[in-house]
Amino acid sequence: MASTLFSATTFQGLRPLNKPTDSAALILTKPTFRRPNNRLNSLSVKAELNPQLVISLSTGLSLFLGRFVFFNFQRENVAKQVPEQNGISHFEAGDSRAKEYVSLLKSNDPVGFNIVDVLAWGSIGHIVAYYVLATTSNGYDPSFFG
Repeated sequence: MASTLFSATTFQGLRPLNKPTDSAALILTKPTFRRPNNRLNSLSVKAELNPQLVISLSTGLSLFLGRFVFFNFQRENVAKQVPEQNGISHFEAGDSRAKEYVSLLKSNDPVGFNIVDVLAWGSIGHIVAYYVLATTSNGYDPSFFG
């Protein structure tokens, strides 16, 4: 009984679960045990998948695909989009402010996977993970394979 008197108050949302009472009322009354209301427990919505696992796996898979599968395709398309005027780049034409800021895009990765790529592919992984979690927790069940 002393442990319930001096235990820290726990909360569920903004409501305290065990309200502090004075010691005389606690000693004179017998402890009563209530069974949990199963009806209230059945109304709570729980995700079927572990969110941390889904987000980690989706982000890891996205980073893997970005680094080892789509990297060359992405770099080839970016190289085609270099701004030019009269067949030469803006920097070569005399615009000193058009020089590429290379220290941000430097990396020790052998193929050049840099911080911009990590942020882009990581955000794609997070978007896919939140889509998966949102659609599985609201009861949507796509039948892709049958």
